[in-house]
Amino acid sequence: MERIFGTYYIETPYDPEKAAAVLAGEQSSGTFVAVPGETEELKERFAARVEQVELLETVDLSAIPGAVSDTGKYHRAKVKVSWSIENFGHNLPVMVSTLQGNLYEITQFTGLKLMDIELPPSFGQQFKGPEFGIAGCRQLTGVVERPLIGTIIKPSIGLTVEDTAAMVQTLAEAGIDFIKDDELLSSSANSRFEDRVAGIMEVINNHADKTGKKIMYAFNLSGEIDEMLSRYETIVLHGGTCAMISINSVGLSAVKKYATNASWLYMRTEMDGACLQGILCWASISGRIKKYGD
Repeated sequence: MERIFGTYYIETPYDPEKAAAVLAGEQSSGTFVAVPGETEELKERFAARVEQVELLETVDLSAIPGAVSDTGKYHRAKVKVSWSIENFGHNLPVMVSTLQGNLYEITQFTGLKLMDIELPPSFGQQFKGPEFGIAGCRQLTGVVERPLIGTIIKPSIGLTVEDTAAMVQTLAEAGIDFIKDDELLSSSANSRFEDRVAGIMEVINNHADKTGKKIMYAFNLSGEIDEMLSRYETIVLHGGTCAMISINSVGLSAVKKYATNASWLYMRTEMDGACLQGILCWASISGRIKKYGD
């Protein structure tokens, strides 16, 4: 049976082996007390396994303030844990809950960071991967042998459609390759999404007709699922080549739904498709601290 592996950096005031066992139990069939339904047969099939514990160092100060250790020492270790694919199949939201879930608040850990995930081959069959990828994006921009030069529209919010289109015109004449909406703007009182796409793409298409260079503009279509699908069609109908989505804000399932339906639209019509740029808003909440988060 296929297994999913998670590698963690942990800091604990307890024995790292025991802390790792708590991690595996909490994120599978166990809980903080023994329960009658947790049979040996159930654990054999669904319990997470601690595959490796490697002690790295022991320190006097914890990674987070206010931690308590009976010995005054904190042990840092690399831990690898695995789960059977039977636990959650190819369900990405439940996989994230399993690998990260209710871990960061329990007393066994004064530091915890998910460092790596190893997925079995079936995930590559379940999820087809990018429609365009790096090569496709380079083809859409016509930039092959150098880095793409890009920028973000500022101020982030408040510009009218006309203001934004004028700024895009200036950037186009300066030779820019890529422009994107700020994540704060999707559809505002003075810059409705549909109007902004129409206004900006008129500038980009006119510039392409004159020079042969078509700028890639990433329109932030983040919103409700049906709204995002409709907005993608708007981008494609106006000749746009890129859409932007705030992955953490809309959620993994929404991203997958959008990507699947956008690919379907791309394949069922004679229109060129638009690639997707993902942005990780508020990722630093869980990633900024070196010994805590993901």
